[in-house]
Amino acid sequence: MNSQIRYSKSLRIIGLMSGTSLDGIDAAYIETDGDSELSLGPFVTVPYISEFRTRLGQFIESAPDRGALPNESLLEVQLTDLHANAVRILLDEMKCSVDDIDLIGFHGQTIWHRPNQKQTWQMGNGNHLAAVLKIPVAFDFRTADIDAGGQGAPLAPVFHRVLTKGTEYPTIIINIGGVANITWIGSASNLIAFDTGPGNGLIDDWVRLRCGSSMDENGALAARGEPRMDIVRQITASPFFDTPPPKSLDRLSFNLDRILPLDVEDGAATLVSLTADCIRRGLQHCPAQPKVLLVSGGGRCNPALMAAISKQTGLKVEPVESFGWNGDAIEAQAFAYMAARCLKSMPITFPGTTGVATSQCGGRIARPIPRF
Repeated sequence: MNSQIRYSKSLRIIGLMSGTSLDGIDAAYIETDGDSELSLGPFVTVPYISEFRTRLGQFIESAPDRGALPNESLLEVQLTDLHANAVRILLDEMKCSVDDIDLIGFHGQTIWHRPNQKQTWQMGNGNHLAAVLKIPVAFDFRTADIDAGGQGAPLAPVFHRVLTKGTEYPTIIINIGGVANITWIGSASNLIAFDTGPGNGLIDDWVRLRCGSSMDENGALAARGEPRMDIVRQITASPFFDTPPPKSLDRLSFNLDRILPLDVEDGAATLVSLTADCIRRGLQHCPAQPKVLLVSGGGRCNPALMAAISKQTGLKVEPVESFGWNGDAIEAQAFAYMAARCLKSMPITFPGTTGVATSQCGGRIARPIPRF
């Protein structure tokens, strides 16, 4: 067990992320001092088995209306154990042991996110994870920001800043997961970030509902359909889109009600156009435009979506791999980086990223109980 963490130099950290797509757990290894030193290492994705994914999805859909359900504790332990297993799988791939790791960054699974009600819930037991792995765990990254009046999201911008060090400013990274968000980096000290609207979430829900598939593979359905821009305009009439940033969304803030009358291809095309139009609207809140929009998250793998973003924004759109980064790993890497900052009491959220009045450190540290 690593009982002595080295505060003065780079830490060896594994970051864990399970996004709103519910496809599984991302685990990424980095070495960082939580500031300017950063070395990216191996990464794995461990898919949820179908049965667990279904139970987790049902819990998320029910929890906003019914509060904590009776099986919450069991589900949380199972979820945490699956994250521990993801760490072990990554360690096996690296041919390392727990003694080679200083810290875990554990985001958990978002059940709901209601910043305007000062509520956010990321399921996952940091103390249990620390006890199981015998490694200190940084977790609960959003609560301090929410309590201080911030949106509690997005959190990755502090990592995007160090990741893009040395690039030409302004830089924009668009992360398209279940929800899409923008990080605008005007300089090393100038960050703006906010959720733009639905990302892959509604597209995945639509394809699951109509086809029984988990996603629109390669955007094939959307490519064959015709978008209903009148429906896009109806959805984007929501006050959210005229609200200036910072702002954030819950995965279930928008639904498929207006899409239901459409056939499967036109529905997919309309939802792709919706995500792209939300991003276009979001860019209007950025002080200056870059030459290229860099896209991370699962949305970068949908050619129809990437083409729609380029068409609607008039900008070149590229996956973050064009800069040598792994678009699947960035979120897990971000929580590893934030874990180092949490340990060292360095801020992870800022007025420009979450709307909090003053920068917040965020996160808590769970330490394994020493064995004598």
